[in-house]
Amino acid sequence: MFFLSRFGYPGVMVTTSPAASPCPIARSLAVLGERWTLLVVREAFSGRTRFADFRAQLGIAPDVLTDRLQTLVEFGILERRAYREERQRERTEYVLTPAGRDLTPVLASLAGWGRDHLPAERFSTSRFVEIATDNPVRLTFVDGQDRPIPAAEVALVQAS
Repeated sequence: MFFLSRFGYPGVMVTTSPAASPCPIARSLAVLGERWTLLVVREAFSGRTRFADFRAQLGIAPDVLTDRLQTLVEFGILERRAYREERQRERTEYVLTPAGRDLTPVLASLAGWGRDHLPAERFSTSRFVEIATDNPVRLTFVDGQDRPIPAAEVALVQAS
């Protein structure tokens, strides 16, 4: 069983297993909740696969990047693949798995929320589009008949 370390107060380490929580949000945050993790996933969605490219784009410390990549591989979000450029030694690249690609709505939701509620001095040129048409897309809730439901009309209920 994999145990994910979380650091609370200085000098105190709390170790928890993502599977230990019945809450799917808590389990997801145990894997994805570190500051750089979803940014690494974002870069993988943008086509980056190599350690040096992740590091250059994000400005992340190598030890932190190593830890985030290891976690993403451990939980099946990225997979390691060997590659070798001509006259070079074999290296590893990191490729999104189907579980990693399933994070598309998470990234789109965070991007939309940030765009709507945290205005920036510069606007991002990235956007989510339908591949076939290049038309912009947005996330929404739909009911059983595929009718859009406004987020204000959606509630999270606890199972009894």
